[in-house]
Amino acid sequence: MPNLMKSLFGQVVVALLLGVVVGVAWPEFATQLKPLGDGFIKLIRMIIAPLVFGVVVHGVVGAGDLRKVGRVGVKAILYFEAVTTVALVMGLLIAHFFAPGAGMNIDPSMLDAGALGSYTDKVGQVTSTVDVLMRIIPTTIFDAFTKGDILQVLLIALLFGAGLCLLGERGRPVVNIIEIITDVLFKIIGFIVKLAPIGVFGAIAFTVGKYGIGSLQQLGYLVALFYASVIIFVFGILGLIMRMAGFSLIKFLAYLREELTIVLGTASSDSVLPQVMRKLENMGIKDSTVGLVIPTGYSFNLDAFSIYLTLAAVFIAQATNTPLSTSDLLVVLGIALLTSKGAHGVPGSAIVVLAATLSAVPVIPAIGLVLVLSVDWFMGMARALGNLIGNCVATVVIAAWEGDIDRVRAHKVLNGEMDGSTEDLLDVGTDTVRADEPRTSLAH
Repeated sequence: MPNLMKSLFGQVVVALLLGVVVGVAWPEFATQLKPLGDGFIKLIRMIIAPLVFGVVVHGVVGAGDLRKVGRVGVKAILYFEAVTTVALVMGLLIAHFFAPGAGMNIDPSMLDAGALGSYTDKVGQVTSTVDVLMRIIPTTIFDAFTKGDILQVLLIALLFGAGLCLLGERGRPVVNIIEIITDVLFKIIGFIVKLAPIGVFGAIAFTVGKYGIGSLQQLGYLVALFYASVIIFVFGILGLIMRMAGFSLIKFLAYLREELTIVLGTASSDSVLPQVMRKLENMGIKDSTVGLVIPTGYSFNLDAFSIYLTLAAVFIAQATNTPLSTSDLLVVLGIALLTSKGAHGVPGSAIVVLAATLSAVPVIPAIGLVLVLSVDWFMGMARALGNLIGNCVATVVIAAWEGDIDRVRAHKVLNGEMDGSTEDLLDVGTDTVRADEPRTSLAH
């Protein structure tokens, strides 16, 4: 037990449990602890944009071949679309067979539309394909960094990295500077992550204090069904995909246990993005693949979010006694394929994107969104966890597909035969590099 308490995982678990206790025992006090969780996430987010830029630029230059970067990108998009479609269909099927909203008999005219004002105002941001694509292009280079928009930063990093590749040896000084800055940012992340238990404690205490465990009772079946769906998807679909790639999902999740616990407490996968990228690199995946797949996946590979979209849409139809034909379900599926990609950078994205989906399917009363507002945070925990796991699995799969993973090292790390921490010696295979030394040269 003492050894467990010395680890970040043990500290975060204790903080999570204490947060629940405080939220139940002193709800008014607990609601005042929200800044602890928000502050922790803001500390992480302030580093993400420059860190993603540095990692992606270094990865593109390290790949040494722009065609390889493009090939990895195409494979990632194909994988994202295939797995996201499976998740959307799964949400539809589960909602259809288990009917979580059946019997609620909600009259839409009796619901309070005022609660949706701040969400429906943003619906236009995710309903247009053109708008979604245009949002990827920043107004200026600096605007992308000030807003912290990962996709915009990714676009700039890819262009900048490509430019450095074409400069060849002349670009080496710039590459070295970017590498040093990136390593410094990772050191800063190391400091911030030590505050994770405090952030998790504040986030959980606030949630339980504000909404209460009792808020789950009325819509408990929907929440439980969503959690079950995510678990089935992770261990069923993603587990099978990992097995096909030659790895064990259970061991992989154990390797990421600290990051997964932080995400569970904060309901935000952004809170661990830098740590996850470093861990995947230390597992033996080339930084060029990690730097491209993970940031892109944060917008285009939202597996648990996709399940939520179709499950919640059908739930609202059932709760309001709105019959859905097969064609209606297909329309929901088709619209969700688009809107699930429009969540990035939109405040309150889950409700906003769900509203955008329903606005394109007029047969379902959009006012029914009020029904899921009270439990959205609880569902958000599973969404964040499922999305993060899906993106990490995608990175492993794309790396295995492309041959960008050191399988010997990966198996040793996952089996516990080698420490996968950043202090470990990367001494598997032909290269012997210390983790605190430059991770790559100008070209592999």
